[in-house]
Amino acid sequence: MSRAAIVADLIRVQARQLKMPGLARAFEELARHAREEHWSFEDYLHDILAAEVNSRVESAVKQRIRGAGFPETKTLDEFDFAIAEGIAPAKIAELAKGDWIRGGENVLLVGPIGTGKTHLAIALGIEAARQRRRVAFHRAADLVCALIEARDAKELGRFRRRLERVDLLIVDELGFVPFDHKGGELLFNALAQRHGRRSVLITSNLAFGEWPRVFGGDEKLTTALLDRLAEAATVITTKGKSYRMRKRRADQDGGGEAAPTPPPTDSPESSKPTPKAPKKR
Repeated sequence: MSRAAIVADLIRVQARQLKMPGLARAFEELARHAREEHWSFEDYLHDILAAEVNSRVESAVKQRIRGAGFPETKTLDEFDFAIAEGIAPAKIAELAKGDWIRGGENVLLVGPIGTGKTHLAIALGIEAARQRRRVAFHRAADLVCALIEARDAKELGRFRRRLERVDLLIVDELGFVPFDHKGGELLFNALAQRHGRRSVLITSNLAFGEWPRVFGGDEKLTTALLDRLAEAATVITTKGKSYRMRKRRADQDGGGEAAPTPPPTDSPESSKPTPKAPKKR
């Protein structure tokens, strides 16, 4: 074995001991470039350390995405705005920057079943994770079940604190399954404690006036929740036929029947500053 091969093996061992996998993967190729292009020692050291830093950033992002609990991976690049109605690309691009999360604001995606709400919720969550923010994804029914189980196990406080630590809580499919009064109260408290400090993204197939039936018919509770959510919220109203069915048909047809891409401006239906809570009967 040549001296160069021995040194390379020693560097790999040392990199493993120092937990520097990025350096271990990159040092040989960078060393080759350094020799060919006559880099200084400082240039080589800078590039090899940069490789390690990038590796750690990528690893942290992957860990946050895994920890978020997404049911599948969906990205904005995969979303076909040409067949999605009521969704302005410019508004989604703005939300992807994550400034609303920094400000503790909310996003409400409301519209018929199959119009791309869950895809957008996951994609925005992944963008937040790429920005090294803590994200948690829950279907509404699953979250209520988890809250009830935590309460019964006398672990509710700990579970709420864990939810409170995440920068973005995504609650998907609110309205698919109604809750009893106690389940509605638990969900209300979990969301209300984030008010003004941590962000929530909710998807729902119900208009705001129909939300009381999800919360056991309690209009006071629903009105109080909507007031908190809407105080600093972006509301995106999806519409039209099923996004999934249209996308599948467009993929099969090569996109021949796709709807035109919405203009890159915010329409009144794609971004409403404040939804109205249901009136008390």
